[in-house]
Amino acid sequence: QVQFVESGGGLVQPGGSLRLSCAASGSIFSIYNMGWYRQAPGKQRELVAHVLVNGSTYHRDYVKGRFTISRDNAKNTVYLQMNSLKFDDTAVYYCNKVPPNFDWGQGTQVTVSS
Repeated sequence: QVQFVESGGGLVQPGGSLRLSCAASGSIFSIYNMGWYRQAPGKQRELVAHVLVNGSTYHRDYVKGRFTISRDNAKNTVYLQMNSLKFDDTAVYYCNKVPPNFDWGQGTQVTVSS
């Protein structure tokens, strides 16, 4: 079992930036494809971006060009750099493997508001 601790969220104005971090416990982090997910109020949790074991990345169309996922296997950490934030990006952000069959962490709240 792997546990995740997300951090880096906050309140930001439209057009602003945040960098999220997800620290994973366990020594086998590097063998998993990892993803950032988000859940907006009243909506289902969705996969926003994921990074494969080999470092290849995939981003949903609505964040492409604005968000960048990356990983540091030596630190057991996954990052999500978020630029040009929009109101619709407001959500709780979580990380998990892809597919997400580990327990969810507490997430980190991102609020985009003027």
